[in-house]
Amino acid sequence: MPAEEDDILAVLENAARHAVAFRRTLPARPQRPLKGFLEMRQAFDDPLPETGVPGLSVIEDLARIAEPGLNAMPGPRFFGWVIGGSHPVGVAADWLTSAWGQNAGNHSAAPAAAAAEAVAAGWLLELLDLPRESSVGFVTGATVANFVCLAAARGEVLRRTGWDVEAQGLFGAPPIQVLIGDDAHATVFSALQFLGLGCERVTRVPTDGEGRMDAIAFAELARNCTGPTIVIAQAGQINTGAFDPFPEIASVARERGFWLHVDGAFGLWARACPGRAHLTAGVEGADSWATDGHKWLQTPYDCGYAIVRDAAAHQRAMTAAASYLPSTGHGERDPTHFVPELSRRARGFATWTMIRTLGRSGIAEMVERHCRIARHIADRLGVEPGVEVLNRVELNQVIVRFGADGPVERADAETARVIEHVQKSGVCFVGGARWHERWVMRISVISWATTMEDADGAVDAILDAWRRGG
Repeated sequence: MPAEEDDILAVLENAARHAVAFRRTLPARPQRPLKGFLEMRQAFDDPLPETGVPGLSVIEDLARIAEPGLNAMPGPRFFGWVIGGSHPVGVAADWLTSAWGQNAGNHSAAPAAAAAEAVAAGWLLELLDLPRESSVGFVTGATVANFVCLAAARGEVLRRTGWDVEAQGLFGAPPIQVLIGDDAHATVFSALQFLGLGCERVTRVPTDGEGRMDAIAFAELARNCTGPTIVIAQAGQINTGAFDPFPEIASVARERGFWLHVDGAFGLWARACPGRAHLTAGVEGADSWATDGHKWLQTPYDCGYAIVRDAAAHQRAMTAAASYLPSTGHGERDPTHFVPELSRRARGFATWTMIRTLGRSGIAEMVERHCRIARHIADRLGVEPGVEVLNRVELNQVIVRFGADGPVERADAETARVIEHVQKSGVCFVGGARWHERWVMRISVISWATTMEDADGAVDAILDAWRRGG
């Protein structure tokens, strides 16, 4: 039965109260879940309801059950992964997006959603200083952004050989060669897998100690590529924050007629910061770029952008046509021509809201502040005996090893011990990873709420864990 107006208001207001209460606890609460998966699985586990329950009670139950298993991801001392902090203004826009219930498929269905997306797309190209003729698809995140961009790449490099992959598929198509850095992110390999290009059927280019592609090795390998070829470079290595040598890579790719794609999930945002833009020099020479809004733009989940210089190639790879779908007309941008989905969330609202809220200067200030905080964390940890910072901290990523003056196996164990102790303390949340056959602590500074004081509290907790010993 239709809900009464008073019931709708009560449900929404109650949800808002719980949301605000959670946000207010973030600075003081442990920066980790209070309960693990098995406890939460048991808490949620009930028989299938035979009859419905009033919405107000359901929201109360959801908040009560879920909150102990929530991580403090939007908190000021969450450094576990590069995921952003879901800025409150973006969250508010996302609430409206949910309440409005707009399917952002086309202009006729949701004119406001299509318009906000079109304007936000232009703003993104200007902020990131990418070719203004590029098209932008609003997707779930960098994983799908990489997929969309590489779908456009696949179609275009085959089209140049006379093969229509959108119509004919890959059966009988000329083989595509893929050149990719040895330290590329896992999601890029996933995209290659999804596209039928194979996650292992690639040529891996050697990298340096920071994870940067070796330009000389790349040029040598490129000479052996004679057919349709895609090159995948990286802006912001997930552990070190390093950038591939784009001028050299782009020059070779352009000369050889290769498609150059850049995975810039978080690192591409350095272009929005005058003090860090030099790190991305030459990236504008690529053919496509993938980046996230829910990282440095601080939009809520889920929000990513697939950006392609050749809008026609982008559209060929993604367009779905059906007689019941209205045509855009007037030469205007159709939102569904640049993403895999027909039915999807109106992500343009939160993107438009966050760019308008922060502005060019606010985004630049935030990126610069996070990079300074990361450098400060590295400086404090790096002077501690037995602690080694393994990367050159140019962006927001810090990787650290403990017991570095001892045997490799013992240092691995010590690093894992410190990570576990820090996570249990709840003062901050840090993650671990294997980097060049060594176990490291990863510290990612990317929440809008993080201050230098938060960083010092985190460093104190990390050093306390280290000094306690095994």
